[in-house]
Amino acid sequence: MGDPLSTTTTTEEKIHGLALSSDDIKGFVSNACEPMYRAPQIQDWIFKKRINHPDQMTNLGKALREKLKEAFDWSLPAVDSSIEGADGSTKLLFHSKRGFVESVILRYKNRTSLCVSSQVGCKLACSFCQTGKLGFMRHLTAAEILGQFAIADAMVRPEGRSISHIVFMGMGEPLDNFEPVITAVNRLTQPEYYGLSRKNVTISTSGIVPRILELPARTNAALAVSLHAATDELRSELMPINRKWNLASLKEALLHYQKTTGDKITLEYIMIKDKNCGIREAKALIKFIHGLRVKVNLIPFNAHPGLDYQRPDDEEIRAFQKYLTERSVPAPVRYSKGLDVSAACGQLAAKQFDMLDQVPVRKSLITPVNLNAFSQSAAETMRAE
Repeated sequence: MGDPLSTTTTTEEKIHGLALSSDDIKGFVSNACEPMYRAPQIQDWIFKKRINHPDQMTNLGKALREKLKEAFDWSLPAVDSSIEGADGSTKLLFHSKRGFVESVILRYKNRTSLCVSSQVGCKLACSFCQTGKLGFMRHLTAAEILGQFAIADAMVRPEGRSISHIVFMGMGEPLDNFEPVITAVNRLTQPEYYGLSRKNVTISTSGIVPRILELPARTNAALAVSLHAATDELRSELMPINRKWNLASLKEALLHYQKTTGDKITLEYIMIKDKNCGIREAKALIKFIHGLRVKVNLIPFNAHPGLDYQRPDDEEIRAFQKYLTERSVPAPVRYSKGLDVSAACGQLAAKQFDMLDQVPVRKSLITPVNLNAFSQSAAETMRAE
């Protein structure tokens, strides 16, 4: 029997099993000269039962399972390490073909969320984000994105949990890796595949305006925008992308998106002391919001090595929040999970445990290491499932 959780590098020659469409599966069944009722059986195993290898598809004949193994790639990203946070979060470090990427499992009382990465590194170089300090190395494939979900979901199953919410807020800019992200999102949300609620899958963007305009025709997932400032001068300082698509063009795109979908948009706003969280900045934010239906997530800055930004004090946070809520703008304060293991918002930099306190080095690749005991025990647990 093959290893149902192979952690070898994915191959380019074959479609990955997690990225298969209904038509791909039907075409395979037809070419394999199998009865067509096998197609929904295979699809059910992969997406409903969340089984990641043909050897575990027990109502299929051995010959068909062998054909599936031969036709498609079933490998999953290699888990380099796992770090447990005191608040119940788990940061996973995956070794990809070139560099490392991170995902974060976030456990709440009534749900389990996963923050996934879409790129190795990032092009956008936001001043408050560790990922941007790495530079850009490559895009992840749809299968590599879905592989993060598959591994995390299998990890939490023994706890009586399953991954119910996905946020594309890990490493990389999702809309800069548009087609693989759309494929992954649609596999996650469409009822014939994983079938997660569309409201539970969120694509976050720093503001790539042409892709925001294209989104409604391509997916119905939720949208979040990393705003962080509501004047062009300050936003361009914090987020260089604003120099290409300024606040006026971003708002125009958001108005179009909202008119097309009818959905409320989430604005993410990292609060940086003496930078963007005074009453003057709150007034600018209210002006930007006018005409939009939004919720503003206020995220106190999470410190990380190599940056002098600081978190505002509680009084500043409350004053900023009060200014928004008094003007009927929902503005919950979100204290990020995973702060103690560099897994919080803005802290992901593909680090191994002994590197958490080090400053990220731009465009440097971390030397791969052997899988630790966690990877082996996690695979054994998932095989037992």
